[in-house]
Amino acid sequence: MTQKLKDFVDFIRTQGVIGLAIGFILGDKVKNVVTSLVNDIITPFLGLILGSGGSFKDLKLTLGAVTVTYGNFLSTVLDFVIVAAVVYYIIKGVGLDKLDKPKE
Repeated sequence: MTQKLKDFVDFIRTQGVIGLAIGFILGDKVKNVVTSLVNDIITPFLGLILGSGGSFKDLKLTLGAVTVTYGNFLSTVLDFVIVAAVVYYIIKGVGLDKLDKPKE
């Protein structure tokens, strides 16, 4: 039984399941925090700097009957970049990137 447990742990480490699980768990929670940071703090300041007066997400371009809401797109891209950076630095800082066993 002990050998089977050891083989199972080696399988988990070799296949990168630990990193995947950590990515799902942390990614969801970090995304919530970063989304709030972007929506509640960063985008209003960017909106003031860019002169939109409201939220950065409200920036849009109207061309005839078509409205392009590029502010919402830029806010989503900014949200993604911040989430990716935070997850990267957490994983590197805590050393979780070394949990997976390299494949031979």
